[in-house]
Amino acid sequence: MSRLQNIRYSILDLATVCQGDTLQQTFERSLESARHAEQLGYTRYWFSEHHNMESVASAATSILIGYVAGGTQTIRVGSGGIMLPNHSPLIIAEQFGTLGILYPNRIDLGLGRAPGTDALTAMTIRQAPVNIPYDFKSNIEALQQYFSKENSHSKVRALPGEGVDIPLWVLGSSTDSAYLAAEMGLPYAFAAHFAPAQLIQAMEIYHSRFKPSAVLDKPYAMACVNVIVADSSAEAAALSTSLYRMFLGIFTNSRSPLQPPITHEELEKLWTPEQKYGVMHMLSNAFFGSKEKVKEELTDFIEQTGIQELMVISQVFDQKKKLRSYSLLKDIFAEG
Repeated sequence: MSRLQNIRYSILDLATVCQGDTLQQTFERSLESARHAEQLGYTRYWFSEHHNMESVASAATSILIGYVAGGTQTIRVGSGGIMLPNHSPLIIAEQFGTLGILYPNRIDLGLGRAPGTDALTAMTIRQAPVNIPYDFKSNIEALQQYFSKENSHSKVRALPGEGVDIPLWVLGSSTDSAYLAAEMGLPYAFAAHFAPAQLIQAMEIYHSRFKPSAVLDKPYAMACVNVIVADSSAEAAALSTSLYRMFLGIFTNSRSPLQPPITHEELEKLWTPEQKYGVMHMLSNAFFGSKEKVKEELTDFIEQTGIQELMVISQVFDQKKKLRSYSLLKDIFAEG
């Protein structure tokens, strides 16, 4: 078998709001995408927690997970991730324990330590300054304890949650998370879709330092990247302009809904050389093109990183073309 045929493939969704759509339509798009992914054999469909962003509707992450899990049958649904410093581990254990009971063996809990928003909003969420030292590891261990059957004798229990099998993932965009995931023997997911700089180093650290645990006997790593596959590379390049404009908004502090594609000539007029450099750096692990082009590039990427699973985020304005991209990507992995 080829390397591609041994790799699982999954989807990250921010519940991205497209220009002209209501939030109800945005959520319905997510469910339609998840059902399509399920039919194609994708492994997971994850949502990421973000706040105070007009373009992103995944703030109430656990509720969206329940909505999509309830509208699908087999695909795993989870968080990529829950930003744990924003929450009490007990509350997260209760929420995901409830989801795990409603949708057994289908719920994942990916955990991040970033705020998922700006500093003022993070402070508002936490009701505390954002610069207070935070022990990510101890809070993950608290979650593990709440989910364990052994916690039944504790004075504080997660009910529901106790004894429910909810796989925990460590998420990250730097080497810090790689050390932690390896030490705790947990699966690891890297956010290369917006922070690719330390990807290779993080994967080397995770694989070389991994310690077997009760939940995992060998490393299991996933990388998330931007992918748009179309019937031609020219079409994929045109579709990608919506994503470029979204990332440009990060530099200009304009987080507007996802815009329809424009020409690359029009795009060049929107950014300065410095902004273009910054966007291209953030998207250095993005794969846009025909099946043949993306297959070749992804094969090299998977060999280079040693990942066991690829998660893709596809910021495509046209829903039909987005679903087409998922179908073509599935063909790449099926054909190997």
